[in-house]
Amino acid sequence: MATIYYTGCTLDGFIATDDHSLDWLTSRDIDMDGPMAYPGFSERTGACVMGANTWQWILDHDDDPWGPKPTWVVTHRDFAPSKQVRFTDAAVADVHAEMTEVADGKDLWIVGGGELVGQFHDLGLLDEVWVQFAPVTIGSGAPVLPRHVELRLEETARNLDFMCGRYSVVR
Repeated sequence: MATIYYTGCTLDGFIATDDHSLDWLTSRDIDMDGPMAYPGFSERTGACVMGANTWQWILDHDDDPWGPKPTWVVTHRDFAPSKQVRFTDAAVADVHAEMTEVADGKDLWIVGGGELVGQFHDLGLLDEVWVQFAPVTIGSGAPVLPRHVELRLEETARNLDFMCGRYSVVR
């Protein structure tokens, strides 16, 4: 079991614009059956966690906001209750322990954002980073990782418009 940050990113290192838009990401072509694509990645995960901005983007842009995968949203905000989503302001280490318990031996997915991922890293709980680099720059926004993290390249692939990389965290 690994704890993995799986995300899309601009070539200049951002996961969202200053106003939390992902239009730059959703306008690109990717083969959902291709290398490092979301469906294959999702099958290997048993639980996921995200921050409030990520959850809000999903609510604002998806008619069916989330599937059955056990999910934690780390937040201090109030959101409408959801059967599959647990809203929490618990410490990241406690959330990780809860996720591990319900994941049935599968990997854990940190959806975003970068600061939340950084908190997992700071506690030694981040194992891998998978990034799908889109052929676009946006100049500013939410950074993919807002702190120093040492990574080792393990795998690369091209998936239509995306350059995909899988990295392990160097401890």
